[in-house]
Amino acid sequence: MECLDGGTGSFQLLGPLQQAERVILIDATADGEPPGTLKRLRPRFSKDYPPTLTAHDIGLKDLLDAFYLLGGPPEVTLFTVSISLPQPMSTELSDAVASRVGDIARRVREEISATGAHSE
Repeated sequence: MECLDGGTGSFQLLGPLQQAERVILIDATADGEPPGTLKRLRPRFSKDYPPTLTAHDIGLKDLLDAFYLLGGPPEVTLFTVSISLPQPMSTELSDAVASRVGDIARRVREEISATGAHSE
């Protein structure tokens, strides 16, 4: 198992994605839900992804479309946490998102366990 920060990685992440047996993504979304709302999605193409309105929004969606077109594995799981807009420019998490980090980590561990993936 490998964990990568893909915040602004765009097409540089295509190689690692193609080598993966399974992909789990975590991202913030501006979906109109209350801040801190967690969702588990199984998107197939960029049109299936919720809006993020972040600097890497287009890059991530384009990357995943290319990934699938090149024969990427069928399973991509996306965990989203809702944010409110506008957001001030900051490298810190909002209180609503920070309060959910433990829940996100637990859900990712459960996802890994359920699929039989091996951690190193």
